[in-house]
Parts: sequence; C-alpha cells; structure tokens
Amino acid sequence: MTTEFFIARKILSKNKANFSRPVVRIAIVSIALGLATMFIAVAILTGFQKQVREKVIGFGAHIQISHFDENFSLETKPISIRQDFYPSLQNAPGIKHIQVFATKAGIIKTASEIQGIVLKGIGRDYDHSFFNGKMVAGRFLQLRDTGKTNDILVSKNLASLLKLRLNDDVRMYFISGSTTLARKFKIAGIYETGLEEFDKLYVLCDIRHIQKLNGWQPDEVGGFEVTINNFDDLDRMGQYVYRQIGMTLDARTIRDLYPQIFDWLDLQDINVLIILILMVLVSGITMISTLLILILERTNMIGILKALGMPNGGIRKIFILNAVYVIGQGLFWGNLTGLALCLLQQRFGIISLPQESYYVSVVPINLDLLNILILNAGTLLVCTAMLIIPSYVTTKISPVKAIRFS
Repeated sequence: MTTEFFIARKILSKNKANFSRPVVRIAIVSIALGLATMFIAVAILTGFQKQVREKVIGFGAHIQISHFDENFSLETKPISIRQDFYPSLQNAPGIKHIQVFATKAGIIKTASEIQGIVLKGIGRDYDHSFFNGKMVAGRFLQLRDTGKTNDILVSKNLASLLKLRLNDDVRMYFISGSTTLARKFKIAGIYETGLEEFDKLYVLCDIRHIQKLNGWQPDEVGGFEVTINNFDDLDRMGQYVYRQIGMTLDARTIRDLYPQIFDWLDLQDINVLIILILMVLVSGITMISTLLILILERTNMIGILKALGMPNGGIRKIFILNAVYVIGQGLFWGNLTGLALCLLQQRFGIISLPQESYYVSVVPINLDLLNILILNAGTLLVCTAMLIIPSYVTTKISPVKAIRFS
C-alpha cells in the first residue's frame, strides 16, 4: 500500500464531523443522478430505435431483391422463382432467411367507406414470427400446397377505419391494364404493429392471388425478402447479396427503401448526446467544487506533509484518490438507481405513450451491457480528467503559512 493511498483512506475513514462531509454526500448524489439520467436516456433511445426498426423490418425484411429496372412502383415486374440463390442464400453466414413476395395496389370498398391499400402476397416460405406477437384477433394465414386461400390479414387500424370485423367478407378492386378486377376475401386475422403508415396500407394474402391478378406464371414472383442475423451488418450484407444475385436483379436494404424513417431514428442520437454531455459536465463541475473544498479544509495537513518532504505530486495524488472514491460511490448508486427504474419500466410498462405518435404504446427499454460499461468508463475518465487542473492548487500552498495559520 502506497503512502498516498494510506493517507487518502484515512481521510475518508474519519468519523468526526467536518464541513466537507455533506459536500461529499451532495457530490455523490449529483453523480448518481447524472449517471442514472444518462443510463435511462440511452436505454430508452436504443429501445425505441430497436422497436421501431424491428417493426419496419417486419414488413419488408432487411434486404429486398427485385427486378433491376424497378422504378419503386408497387406494380413490380415478375421474377422467376428459379434462381441460383434461392433458397440456398439463407445458408450463407450472416443470413437468416429468404422468402418470396409480391405486391399490388388496390382499393377496399365497403357500403360506406373506401380505402386504398397494398395487397402483399406471401408464400409458404414466409417467416411470420414478427406477426405472432402482433395478432389481436383471429389467426395468421394458413397457406395450402394446392389451391389458394381467400383468407387475408388486415390491421386493427384498417378494420376500425372501414368498420370491419373478424370473418367479414371484403371486396377489393384492382386495375389490370384497362380492366378493373374485383376479388372477394375473408378476414382471417387482425394485427396491430403501431406503425400507422404501414398498418393502414398493408393487407396480407396468398401470393397466388397476386400472380393471377397480374397474369403471371405460377413460378413468377415480385421479388425476394432477405433477413439477416445482425442489423449492424446491414450495409455489408446488402453488398454481399447484391453480388450474389446477378446483373439483372437489384438488392436494396430496408434503409434504402425507407430512408426517412431511419434518418429520423438517427436524429434521436443527437438529443441523447446533448443529455450525456450536459450530465457529464454537471458531474465534473460538482467534483471540481468538492475537490477544492477538500483541499481548503485540509490546508494544515498539506503544510505538514510538505514540511515532512512529500512532493507536490504525492499530495495531488491523495486528493485525486479521494475524488475518485467519491466518483466511484456515485457510479455505484447511479447504476443501481438507473437499472432499478429501467427494470420496473421493462417489467410493468408504468409509463405509457400515445402509439399513433411514437409507434410504441409504452416507453421501451433496451439494456445493453456494452452501453452501460461505456457510460461508466466515460463518466469516470472525464470527471477524473477534470480534477487534474484544480488539484494543482495544492502546489501553491506554502507549508510555513499553512502550519502557522492552521
């Protein structure tokens, strides 16, 4: 044990009342509240981004493969299902699943309402795990090997708008060339994701309806949807898929398809960054004030240590060790408070949100160990670094004056 560490521990272990004790407690509370605020802000931001991102991906997967000269129209050009990459692409490292799809714009007409929709056709290879937790009534589509089903899946938003209920018959109208085509479907299930723009737009059906409406062959589809294991690899995997599909097809990531949503999510990072900077600055300034009070209160001790030959660097180290201990206490209670509040919200959903505005019904929480470690390490490093300059005050104290006027 070094001399500086021994003296620093003795200073902290004193039981007698002194002026600095309440100041130290205030500093610990300040750091704890600052870290808890940063902890909660990051957990909410990452949770919100994750949930909204997963909902968008649930409708369109991570990567979509379509005809190369596709002009972003809902009336896609047909692609043969007999591709070298299908379905073997899902065996590639980093890729989770590949499935077929097709879309067609249409209109739902009831006795009193009319609404434009996008009919999305899916096949038997469709991964419906996203919709398993979003069903509010009925069941997901059950597709057969032979013969297409007339069942469809509509959103709660659309059902409420058109006054539709489970098992109701729905009549839809489509344009094919110069001809208007009508089809009757039956509502087998009602879902709700909270993404109003998507909920009001998409109706899921058997892909064979799209093929027949467009006059396609049974082996023709609108495109392929690819899901990957890790969203952070989206750009890299997008390039990989693009290289695998040949020159006549195009691969676009979900970020390319819906840039406005992902740009909006990225903007949220700025708000949290401002909060983090302000909280760290407040904690750092509090620690500077606390350190100066500790130095002034122990001016006599500093004079004695200098008279005994301790160098300025050693005295500075004593007070920085004291400050680091205070910071450590603040970090401990800040983590405990932030984690407790996040777990309560995650478990019970205490704070709710208007889903039509925020796309989620309760404040989302995402607890990530790496984010927690970065917050703690960053707070400790910044606050400790800010203490180096005020610690130089000890070098200006004269041992003779300090002992004489103690």
